Amino acid sequence: MKDSNPHLNKHVLLAVTMASNFLNPLMGAAVNVALPKIGEEFSMSAVGLSWVSMSFLLATTIFLVPFGKISDSWGRRKMFFYGNISFAISSLFCALSASSEMLIIGRFLQGITAAGIFATSMAIVISAFEPHERGKMIGLNVMAVYIGLSIAPVLGGVLTSLWGWRSLFFINTGAVLLIIVAIITKIKAEWAVPNKAKFDITGTMIYMVSVSGLMYGFSHLPKTEAIIFTLLGIAGVIIFINYELKQSNPVLEIQLFFKNKLFAFSNLSAFINYAATFAITFVFSLYLQYVKGLSPKDAGLILIAQPVVMAFVASFSGKLSDTKDPRILASIGMGVSAAGLLMLVFISKETPYSYIIVALMILGFGFGMFSSPNTNSVMSSVENRFLGIASATVSTMRTTGMMFSMAIAALSIHLFLGDDKINADNLDLFILSVKAVIITFVLLCIIGIFTSLVGRRK
Repeated sequence: MKDSNPHLNKHVLLAVTMASNFLNPLMGAAVNVALPKIGEEFSMSAVGLSWVSMSFLLATTIFLVPFGKISDSWGRRKMFFYGNISFAISSLFCALSASSEMLIIGRFLQGITAAGIFATSMAIVISAFEPHERGKMIGLNVMAVYIGLSIAPVLGGVLTSLWGWRSLFFINTGAVLLIIVAIITKIKAEWAVPNKAKFDITGTMIYMVSVSGLMYGFSHLPKTEAIIFTLLGIAGVIIFINYELKQSNPVLEIQLFFKNKLFAFSNLSAFINYAATFAITFVFSLYLQYVKGLSPKDAGLILIAQPVVMAFVASFSGKLSDTKDPRILASIGMGVSAAGLLMLVFISKETPYSYIIVALMILGFGFGMFSSPNTNSVMSSVENRFLGIASATVSTMRTTGMMFSMAIAALSIHLFLGDDKINADNLDLFILSVKAVIITFVLLCIIGIFTSLVGRRK
């Protein structure tokens, strides 16, 4: 492992990675709260609005794996640094969008740049800290994610109400510039594993095209062309797996999934967890503003309940996973999430805000209990030379799970509402679509309880 500065200030490094992990989810969750206002300005349907989020997730998902592979040999600091620079530029592009198409393209570009950050931040932390410190450091970084998620609904609501949704992207641009300055002035170390083998361009292209087709098709079901895209995407993924197994320097170490049971099932559990929870903020932002008639700011004050609890629980569950079996902790977390989701199945037009807040808090507890131990399991199950790709893989499972979560929500809304905008005449149908989404999520969590236990360390 190449390290150009053995006297690295780990506390500064931790602060920078935490700041980056704070800002990225802050941006995404704040945009979710602003979606109704974005929809008003650009006259977008609910399905169209979902693509403001999904375009970001799609881009992040398809670039995470190749960026993780590249960062292992090129340098994790370099990838992290240039990822932040590009993220600032793409945020400014989004702020200046003149149409819905331009905004979605901007969010896609934002997703590409975020992939460089997600693929390396956790790998850098793992590289810099000793094994007995990793769970705690992972927990702190995950806590930063949830603090960002906690602040986002309120901040997004306030900024959108005062200065419009574009202010979210302008402020994010300035904040990322501060991180860039910190990287330039304070972090000189580099982590890389020299690898002269040829980069797997063919495998990368197969992966990108296959995942794109699968995600696009699934989110537009049950249209005929969507079915075709979905089937082609599935076929492409199968081709990709077979191709990668034959490569000496694959873009994704498929063998890790076959040879490392803990790695495989921990990643699967991460996918299931995010698939079962991520779209809750999206659907309840719409529910609270369209059904309950709340302002973006007031909706944000309710949605904050989930990530606040997440941040608190993640801060100690990561440290706990250094001494307790992280798979058991993750399974417990998945079960608690299922309980919180089950409460939300019974929402209606008259559901008290207190009921929604309690359910979101329970969901947040489960999510926080799952995430840090799960990440510790994945990152501790591989050799140092695979840290970059392991970080990218678990991040890919998360973003793919997020993408599927949004696709499930978009599909359900489309099945009940078609391409209509949400209005007073179809609120009952919208609520039914939300219930269908949540029931699906409960079933996924139940499956996740068992996948976490299958991968349990002995």
